[in-house]
Amino acid sequence: MEVTVYILLCSDGSYYTGLTKQEIEARVWEHNAGICDGYTK
Repeated sequence: MEVTVYILLCSDGSYYTGLTKQEIEARVWEHNAGICDGYTK
């Protein structure tokens, strides 16, 4: 099982860290599109 650790810079200047089994581009797209409830929405 491959997992990617990622760090996003949020619009308020804070950072968000996450783990994903998805392709990283798809996961970042989900964050940017605001389709996931939570901190980065």
